[in-house]
Amino acid sequence: MRTNVKHLLGIRELTPEEINSFLDTAESFRDIAEREIKKVPTLRGRTVINLFFEPSTRTRTSFEIAAKRLSADTINI
Repeated sequence: MRTNVKHLLGIRELTPEEINSFLDTAESFRDIAEREIKKVPTLRGRTVINLFFEPSTRTRTSFEIAAKRLSADTINI
């Protein structure tokens, strides 16, 4: 199932089907995490902008690594 969600700020507005779709997609990345090269072309040519209201190096780094593994460029604000 494809979803039209462009910005995920919470799950209150998601249907159960959309939540299951996100979980299924996450499960498919399990095999990728075990590969030597962990990048996939999912977001190639796209930019992910991370905006955090509280300073958290671990959170920022985690989001940046995730975006880069999907082949996205990242900007941290």
